[in-house]
Amino acid sequence: MQLERVRPTVLRATFHAYELAALTAAARYVVEAAPPDIPAESLQQLEQLLAAYDDQVRNLPNPAPQGGA
Repeated sequence: MQLERVRPTVLRATFHAYELAALTAAARYVVEAAPPDIPAESLQQLEQLLAAYDDQVRNLPNPAPQGGA
């Protein structure tokens, strides 16, 4: 993973697919099985983030095939 500060409050992150998958799986787990002491507003923000992620994934082009067969 690489992080780059673009502006004071904007970061650009570069992930391997498995790194991003691990983060999104953890976020989904928290949303689905959060302990009662996590504020509802925090869960709502996480749900919105995951919904935006899902929208972006649906709009990704398919990767080009690698190698030759």
